[in-house]
Amino acid sequence: MKAVVRILILIAIAMALPCQKASAQKVCSVQYPNQADVKVYVVKYENQADLKVYKVKYENQAGKNDGRWFFVNYVNQARKKVYFVDYENQADLKVFFVKYENQAGWRNKAEQHLMY
Repeated sequence: MKAVVRILILIAIAMALPCQKASAQKVCSVQYPNQADVKVYVVKYENQADLKVYKVKYENQAGKNDGRWFFVNYVNQARKKVYFVDYENQADLKVFFVKYENQAGWRNKAEQHLMY
């Protein structure tokens, strides 16, 4: 009997918790700076970056805000619209593209708010 009560309590708690949909870090590269949420500059060296980015192959591999990006083809599918600038001083965010997924992540957490 006590086991049944525990199970019912756990079910009630689980149902009471708000459902949080995990939103992938889906980005779309736009053509013009005024269309972008974030202006991005790609740096030459890892130590110059605010964020180290790994491009994933599939949408379900993308992270929430941890540097794993999935590039979509259409703006309405993207969580963030990015514009790649030519000069560092034009950028809101400096990124470095890494070869391996486990290298992705924030180096400068002060800029993390840009990708939420």
